[in-house]
Amino acid sequence: MVAQGLTRFRPEAPRPACDGRQGDGARQCAPRGGGVGHSGSPRSRRVGFGARPRLKEDAATPPDGCLARKPGTLVAVPKVSVVVITLNEASHIDDALTSVAWADEIVVVDSGSTDDTVQLAQRHTDHVTSHAWPGYGAQKDHATSLASHDWVLSLDADERVTPELAAEITARLDEDQDPPHRGYRIPRTTRYAGRWMRTTDWYPDYQLRLYDRRVASWSTDLVHESVCVDGPVGTLARDIQHYAYSDLSSHVATINRYTTLAADQLTRDGRTAGLVDVLVHPPAAFLRNYLLHRGCLQGSAGLLVSLMNSYYVFLKYAKLRERAMVERSASHGDR
Repeated sequence: MVAQGLTRFRPEAPRPACDGRQGDGARQCAPRGGGVGHSGSPRSRRVGFGARPRLKEDAATPPDGCLARKPGTLVAVPKVSVVVITLNEASHIDDALTSVAWADEIVVVDSGSTDDTVQLAQRHTDHVTSHAWPGYGAQKDHATSLASHDWVLSLDADERVTPELAAEITARLDEDQDPPHRGYRIPRTTRYAGRWMRTTDWYPDYQLRLYDRRVASWSTDLVHESVCVDGPVGTLARDIQHYAYSDLSSHVATINRYTTLAADQLTRDGRTAGLVDVLVHPPAAFLRNYLLHRGCLQGSAGLLVSLMNSYYVFLKYAKLRERAMVERSASHGDR
């Protein structure tokens, strides 16, 4: 049976692809942390080729120990669906979807935006749906299930795919009739205080975002969700661009929201916070960001990011400890 979204032109019985590389087949997960054209549904890739299926000729001489393919066999390259989840992303969604106009399909799942997010998304694709918010991972799993093609690129609304990254994705999937990996990590760089951050914990900030949906699923973590892939995972070289914060105030607001979710996750995992977590981990996070991960080389932006990352760690554990204090007080009565 031919995989969905992959057209094969093969006169003989299928033979296993072999490029001399070995994959461990282990289930791999990304670590927790955290164009062309503006209208119409994308019908085909537009990075260096036309709308018809791209065909390539198999190599006549395989590596040692591999079955030979018949010379002249033509194989179409796997198609890619881009999936994006949204909520009130009118300030970002147009640029995000423009950056993936090269994709074979764009799927947008909105969770009740009250701004112009949906209308703006509909300029780029017909595949815009609404789905009640079940959590980050569950929403991304739902969006993935709506994709027509097996290879999926999951993009956040505040992210952009550069032409260089688009070309690398196309080239990597073009290497084999069946790519040797089942997913790819992509480095991400964040725009902050007028600079692209290439230091601190924010870089390279690898995100496993390109994956074969047949062997992938998103975690149920409340924050910093990740996709797990059952098979070998490769790494791309080009960056996703991340426009996370418009200013320091938006950064503080995001930290406040995410640390509450992080404390919820730690509570769900049965974790507690001691004095070491509150007093030692935050300054250690600053030193790691500013010195070990070279934030000091990016001036005021590097200093700000290092301080804010330290503040994130402090607030996460402080909120967790506060909950324990409130519970203790409630169990013993007010004193």
